[in-house]
Amino acid sequence: MGESLSPEEKVELITRNLQEVLGEDKLKEILKERELKIYWGTATTGKPHVAYFVPMSKVADFLKAGCEVTILFADLHAYLDNMKAPWDLLELRTRYYEQVIQAMLLSIGVPLERLRFIRGTEYQLSKEYTLDVYRLSSVVTQHDAKKAGAEVVKQVEHPLLSGLLYPGLQALDEEYLKVDAQFGGVDQRKIFTFAEKYLPALGYAKRIHLMNPMVPGLTGGKMSSSEEESKIDLLDSPADVKKKLKKAFCEPGNIENNGVLSFTRHVLFPLKSEFVVLRDEKYGGNKTYTDFETLEKDFAEELVHPGDLKASVEKALNKLLDPIREKFATPEMRKLSNGAYPDPSKQKSASKGPVKISAPEELDPSLLDLRVGKVLTVSRHPDADSLYVQSVDVGEENPRSVVSGLVKYVSADELLGRSVVLLCNLKPQKMRGVESQGMLMCASTEGENKQVEPLDPPPESGPGERVFVEGHEQGQPEPELKPKKKVFEKLQVDFRISNDLCAQWKEKNIRTKLGPVTCKTLKGGSIS
Repeated sequence: MGESLSPEEKVELITRNLQEVLGEDKLKEILKERELKIYWGTATTGKPHVAYFVPMSKVADFLKAGCEVTILFADLHAYLDNMKAPWDLLELRTRYYEQVIQAMLLSIGVPLERLRFIRGTEYQLSKEYTLDVYRLSSVVTQHDAKKAGAEVVKQVEHPLLSGLLYPGLQALDEEYLKVDAQFGGVDQRKIFTFAEKYLPALGYAKRIHLMNPMVPGLTGGKMSSSEEESKIDLLDSPADVKKKLKKAFCEPGNIENNGVLSFTRHVLFPLKSEFVVLRDEKYGGNKTYTDFETLEKDFAEELVHPGDLKASVEKALNKLLDPIREKFATPEMRKLSNGAYPDPSKQKSASKGPVKISAPEELDPSLLDLRVGKVLTVSRHPDADSLYVQSVDVGEENPRSVVSGLVKYVSADELLGRSVVLLCNLKPQKMRGVESQGMLMCASTEGENKQVEPLDPPPESGPGERVFVEGHEQGQPEPELKPKKKVFEKLQVDFRISNDLCAQWKEKNIRTKLGPVTCKTLKGGSIS
């Protein structure tokens, strides 16, 4: 996408609307030779809100400039930040972030296939990374570590050691993600200068740092996910958006600390080429602005009324939020959202006593009872047009009845007689009145043109043959997975289709004794 741009044009696109760049000369040198590798990380703590559109719009700029972009879901950082997300919530919150960030990117037209998504715990628990944390701790002073995290880590009277580790981990991420640059808000500046000082002390290169301005909240300060009235949630209803904008500070002619005006500058103008102020015909009718400066000037001169500005922001914002709301309207996504961010008013009061900190649970993929199945019959669900009811032979005395939502993606003829991979130890559940006794495993890609393909066992595999992850052959599956433990959901996040179309878990092939399980075309797809 950036091939037709000159290095100078790429620099302009990469740096536009940024507040500060550290290492601009190095940025220009790299772009003369190759594309820039950059990452943006977010700790999976508070619920993402509309200000997250600011970094998302810059991700779009980076891609247009041809950059290789990585998005890091910093789950381990989330735990270290004064336990804002304890381990028992961490998995749910990380899954929520993955889903909602991808929905935001799709909402502004960013192609997901050109991004790399990674969780911190995928590499931050490795031997090499851990040794580097210890190496770093031997050269970093307590003063520098505390100073670096002052704007990001929650400050308390008696700080925990975890908050002092936080900046060091973020610095090491630059090396372990193999990037040239890190992108973040200007509130990260102290961590960025910390990284520039200490990475070379370990023999690693100093990276480039790109900083966005902080978006003022509706009350005039930094928009925070912990201050309910200062932010608009990505899943807020249109009525809630209206209510919050109605309360927002927006004094006639005042352009200082004006949260609504700042919204147009930092969120709406970068995402759209124009912004329309909606006005009654008797006040001159609608007016289209193609740059923020003209809008700001008109507002300062009271040519734009605060009520009209709020109504216009409300309409533009709801247009961005609609596809996200739609995605999270499904029962599965609502359950994820409620689990990751439970309503405090519905929470039981915490029991007294010492706080227990448990380590993250290590789950083995052998807990899943995966088998080769053969589809014997396929019919439409009597009460749901989008569902098939299949009879599948998995080597037992009787075939299993399996309900799948494949009608939009796979024809009945393609399924009939096909060898498939079936998850056999889920608790049977009724789907629109028909009991499903397993899950047909498929690869899929997200986006406007979603594609789904059933996984293919090796040819000659027979019904009932065991499917396993390489290196995990010895474990025994659970007789029945307990829904509350979410074993499959926790393991499923690491299932992927490789570039050579092999089904994998944590980059290890999923296979039978005859060879790897594969997928026909969906490279990089998820598996569920």
